[in-house]
Amino acid sequence: MFIQNEHVGDRSRMEDWRIRGYDPLAPPDLLQHEFPLSDKNKDIILKGREDTCNILNGKDDRLIVVIGPCSIHDPEAALDYADRLHKLSEKHKGELHIVMRAYLEKPRTTVGWKGLINDPDIDGSFQINKGLRIARKMFVQLTEKLPIAGEMLDTISPQFLSDLFSVGAIGARTTESQLHRELASGLSFPVGFKNGTDGTLGVAIDALRAASHPHHFLSVTKPGIVSIVGTEGNQDCFVILRGGKQGTNYDAKSVKETKEALAKAKVVDPENPKPRIMVDCSHGNSNKNHKNQPLVAADVAKQISEGEDQICGLMIESNINEGRQDVPPADKGGKEALKYGCSITDACIGIDDTESVLETLAQAIKARRGLKS
Repeated sequence: MFIQNEHVGDRSRMEDWRIRGYDPLAPPDLLQHEFPLSDKNKDIILKGREDTCNILNGKDDRLIVVIGPCSIHDPEAALDYADRLHKLSEKHKGELHIVMRAYLEKPRTTVGWKGLINDPDIDGSFQINKGLRIARKMFVQLTEKLPIAGEMLDTISPQFLSDLFSVGAIGARTTESQLHRELASGLSFPVGFKNGTDGTLGVAIDALRAASHPHHFLSVTKPGIVSIVGTEGNQDCFVILRGGKQGTNYDAKSVKETKEALAKAKVVDPENPKPRIMVDCSHGNSNKNHKNQPLVAADVAKQISEGEDQICGLMIESNINEGRQDVPPADKGGKEALKYGCSITDACIGIDDTESVLETLAQAIKARRGLKS
């Protein structure tokens, strides 16, 4: 129930005159009680976290592949995609640790649809309580099949959903944010920090260092009480190379420079470095053209097949159908008129290209093992 602020626009008020009103938020533990984790959920989520950590710490020579829709807008299509991805995960489980990209919140450079949690009906009604409920129900269903990854945009929504993630990410627009670094320091799973939108790497490396230390910040408890959160620090963090305004950064030269920067900052042991570099095949590295993602993946696969062992994984935007679409206006059907399994945010590769890319990456791991045998 939205509580209207009757003083909106009244500049004589000391505060809140730009606030239209408030809508009480359901407490996190209420949704966790409504949609609890089964033993199967817990096993898949915890194994997803453990496998990711083992790869980051050099105990597992497989490759992490975070792959899935740019942003989920249709739970039915997401579950369909998960079924297809699960089969590919089983096929390549000896070489690839596949984690489904399950992003629901979209950071925006200016404005635009902010995701399933913020606006689940895609009509500007901003039914956030409804969005959180849809999200948790869907995530419980997804993690009956395979582990998932999500982007952290604030310090409150993780209380509703963070028990479901095996991998987290902080985006290019928020990597430099102190609050997001503090949040990452307390999350119960590995977190990747993207380089800045301008392509600079320093902010991501600073973020790794900051997140590894204890912090205190403001958030809420599971019952929804505003509180001060104290964290232990998160040593399971990594850099995500996503390109930027200065160009791409997935090539061997960029990877070498990243390795040197990580060692210089002592984020990794210079004498015994662990794989802490993930390559985002989309965004700046694809020049915002989804058809370039397989080319980026092929270049990274070549580096791996030739012995590169400090790349921990790749991030790929993939969906059932390739490309993207705009949401039709309400008088032309709105979200009901959308094409099934096709992104409404960034363009993605389709399932056929997804199969091909995963095969290429699996073969690269086999080739690298052959060099070491």
